[in-house]
Amino acid sequence: MESGVVVGRAISRAAEGAVAAAVARDPEEFERAAVELAARNPEQVGLVLGGVVRMLLEEMHPDGLDSDDLQVVLKRCAVDNLGWFPELDPTVLVLLLTAALGVHPSEEEAPRIEPAAMARHAPLLVADLLAVTGRPLADYLDAALAEIFVVQTMELP
Repeated sequence: MESGVVVGRAISRAAEGAVAAAVARDPEEFERAAVELAARNPEQVGLVLGGVVRMLLEEMHPDGLDSDDLQVVLKRCAVDNLGWFPELDPTVLVLLLTAALGVHPSEEEAPRIEPAAMARHAPLLVADLLAVTGRPLADYLDAALAEIFVVQTMELP
């Protein structure tokens, strides 16, 4: 069984590859990196990348987010990526954004995000948000992993 540190590093490496390929708009490399990311535990990938997305949004909107802010992110991400990634599904982007913000609709309200869809869409969101902040992904990955570690060590058995 892999330790949390090893799992976190593997997710970080795969996420870095997928985000770099998204920034470069390299479909072949993006697919390779997304497959690697999708091979990881989807719950753990969701926690890490969801944490990164949340941190980026909080940094960009320190006074709070509203629906208009989220619409801007969704539209920019979709428009910027649809040309090179025709499989882009705006519904998946919406579900990832809301999950990153802690809004989890019931299964009746929203479909479950398949691991492959998460692995292809979360890096697009992260790349889009990083372009606005201008900071390196590694800073956010480290912070997300540290936050997850703290939460997991504080939970009661």
